[in-house]
Amino acid sequence: MTRAIMLQGTGSDVGKSVLVAGLCRLARNRGLKVRPFKPQNMSNNAAVSDDGGEIGRAQWLQARACGVPSSVHMNPVLLKPQSETGSQIIVQGKVWGQAKGRDYQRFKAQLLDAVMASWEVVCDGADLVIVEGAGSPAEINLRAGDIANMGFATRAKVPVVLVGDIDRGGVIASIVGTHAILQPEDRDMIIGYIINKFRGDVSLFDDGLKSITQFTGWPSFGVVPWLRDASRLPAEDSVVLERLVKGEGRALKIAVPVLDRIANFDDLDPLMAEPQVDVVMVRSGERVPVDAGLVIIPGSKSTIGDLLRFRENGWDRDLDMHRRRGGHIIGICGGYQMLGRTVRDPNGIEGSVTDVEGLGHLDIDTVMEPEKTVRNVEAHSLQFDLPLNGYEIHLGRTTGPDCERPTARINGIADGAASKDGKVFGTYLHGLFGADEFRAALLRSMGIAAEAFDYHAGVGAALDSIAGQLAEVLDIDALLRPKSQR
Repeated sequence: MTRAIMLQGTGSDVGKSVLVAGLCRLARNRGLKVRPFKPQNMSNNAAVSDDGGEIGRAQWLQARACGVPSSVHMNPVLLKPQSETGSQIIVQGKVWGQAKGRDYQRFKAQLLDAVMASWEVVCDGADLVIVEGAGSPAEINLRAGDIANMGFATRAKVPVVLVGDIDRGGVIASIVGTHAILQPEDRDMIIGYIINKFRGDVSLFDDGLKSITQFTGWPSFGVVPWLRDASRLPAEDSVVLERLVKGEGRALKIAVPVLDRIANFDDLDPLMAEPQVDVVMVRSGERVPVDAGLVIIPGSKSTIGDLLRFRENGWDRDLDMHRRRGGHIIGICGGYQMLGRTVRDPNGIEGSVTDVEGLGHLDIDTVMEPEKTVRNVEAHSLQFDLPLNGYEIHLGRTTGPDCERPTARINGIADGAASKDGKVFGTYLHGLFGADEFRAALLRSMGIAAEAFDYHAGVGAALDSIAGQLAEVLDIDALLRPKSQR
């Protein structure tokens, strides 16, 4: 019988995704056939799985940590927020529908069947499945029909480990409070807890561990230090963008406007790893730095809505000034669409605004169409005559005179557009900066003496490092002990 454990958090962003990835790599290094699973995810940072559907970026990374192909069944329900109140619903990799938050609560019972069907697929042939929860099980107002935390755990009979984030403060209260508020049947699913993101001398928290166990009866599986290598892994939640520290004295400053519905922002990770590059996230109310050599407009889950907000922030004027100073501009997916003359949405796919003027830096027009393109691809840079690879997740068809200067060929078909002077270009290809030789050539074209390095090997090394640290600080044998032996 397949062993399984589920990591649930005392709140969002407590580090569950990284811990699951590290434990997956650790179990794989021990020779186990291990798989990741997340019943329900909410993220616009999606990936295209190896079987051709959309899943959360974290589950894609966790599959890599396991050394197995990623699958839509590893994240059967993915919610992609399109507005403050509504999301697109992806079920087993395909668009299932759209719903506002209140309406979605009615759908969860139907989606549990899909979750359990995917659970059976993931368990088949696995020695161990490590499950990641979402948010917190203490959100008891959402317990009815829950499929993300205890609703799944009780249905699948998977033991739960509670993760608390000490870095944000109040970790004792958050764990003890979770114990107090849970229903007895949910509380009984929890077999212990992990303290995450500890800085300093762990022994100083010994009395804290004793207090938590005294109040709850749950044992501690260990205290995890602040994992610096986690910064080398693709992030799933855009909240991480609020904590990025600006570099100093770098040769090239890249400015990235943080869109309200920013999507697939892990496109930027390889650039952030470049030693001579300072990637500056420009937030609402801030100006695009005048000393930026390159502005990248990232992907968006709501192109028209984010384009309107782009103007409200005055970034359109900043971009015009940047262009007049001779600066470079790159648009990816939704950002590519924004750079054109117009964006039209005649079917109202994204909302009530159906026609909007673009930023006008490329002579192109985009029309949103119902059919969604989701695929992994092989590509080739026409600018530098170098191989690329990545994926596409987008709605819309883009045409216009600047498309006669495509930036790449994707599966043999021309993609993207460029300005006459070559300083502005856009593409639908996500992941292009992960191509090491292309990234180095792009930076050299901007005057940076860049050498190619293997970005993806660095991600693999980070996973191994995290797995090694977890092996040192956690009671892994107790954590992975079969349920029958507990």
